[in-house]
Amino acid sequence: MSGSTFGNRFRITTWGESHGAAIGAVIDGCPAGLPLEAEDIQAFLDRRKPGQSRFTTKRQESDQVEILSGTFEGRTTGTSISLLVRNQNQRSRDYGNIASVYRPGHADYTYTQKYGFRDYRGGGRSSGRETIGRVAGGAVASHILRELGVVLTTYAKAVGPIEVPEEEYRFEEIFQNKLYMPSNQRAAEASSYLEAMMKNLDSCGGVIECRVTGLPAGIGEPVFEKLDACLGKALLSIGAVKAVEFGDGIKAARLNGSQNNDAFFMENGTVKKKTNHAGGILGGMSDGDTLVMRASVKPTPSIAQPQQTVTENGEDTELVIHGRHDPIIVPRAVVVVESMAALTLVDLLLQNMGSRMEHLRKLYL
Repeated sequence: MSGSTFGNRFRITTWGESHGAAIGAVIDGCPAGLPLEAEDIQAFLDRRKPGQSRFTTKRQESDQVEILSGTFEGRTTGTSISLLVRNQNQRSRDYGNIASVYRPGHADYTYTQKYGFRDYRGGGRSSGRETIGRVAGGAVASHILRELGVVLTTYAKAVGPIEVPEEEYRFEEIFQNKLYMPSNQRAAEASSYLEAMMKNLDSCGGVIECRVTGLPAGIGEPVFEKLDACLGKALLSIGAVKAVEFGDGIKAARLNGSQNNDAFFMENGTVKKKTNHAGGILGGMSDGDTLVMRASVKPTPSIAQPQQTVTENGEDTELVIHGRHDPIIVPRAVVVVESMAALTLVDLLLQNMGSRMEHLRKLYL
């Protein structure tokens, strides 16, 4: 299987399956001297692990990370960082009834068409549990960004039809509710909505928003490696993400140029913008303003309602999915979006070091 490596200067390769012995990641390109302990990575993994509330899968996994290489006396050495998380609570019997049936909304059919067979226990590499490696790597990338004064704030903007308007944002409340919404009031409304979904044996999707502050202007390339193009690929590589927006996103299509353009002005000798319709990106490069991106997440495809499908032998049948599944993916995917954004930004920051001679002079003269 190709396509398990992401990044150029800062690269992450993930491995492992949902019901295998373990899942992990190998990071290449991390600078030496970064303070790094297992606790730094564990804080990120705890945000995506199962069993956080009644709105997440009841699969009980501690998701404890082990750093196998790449650090010494609490600092990175510049060599490959190998991270491992052992699977502890697999229940493969829950998937016995789908061994020869294609689940609607899953990769069962396409996986079989590509490889000729599939690991039906939880989806193998197409399982959401694959994101453990991304989050572990994203934790390291986020640690680098914090050292550089770049801060990512990520949250659930919407759960189903319940959305938090920007004027109601209370970032201090994000970690005060189990849905990671920037409003406890809206989170309570969303919880009631999710209760109704669960009673109907159904699921729902939502929107995750990520804001980045402290990112200098000029990050990203003007042609194929645009900042928004790279971030778009990163976020769309997350299995449940179906659309990505920056700034006003699709709303920009309904604006006039006079409404959509962000006027510049000077403040204390620094170029500023009066608005941020562009979401912090101009011409594929960061403009120094807050970087704003959103990922739309589809409903969890594993639902307990009867669904029409077919078998591997081409027979029509009806399927009811049993087992432990999230009625909504969004809360646990918040940290996955943040991790993929962090991985992308660190990679582009490292690439940007060679964009000017003055940068090289500072390093080597």
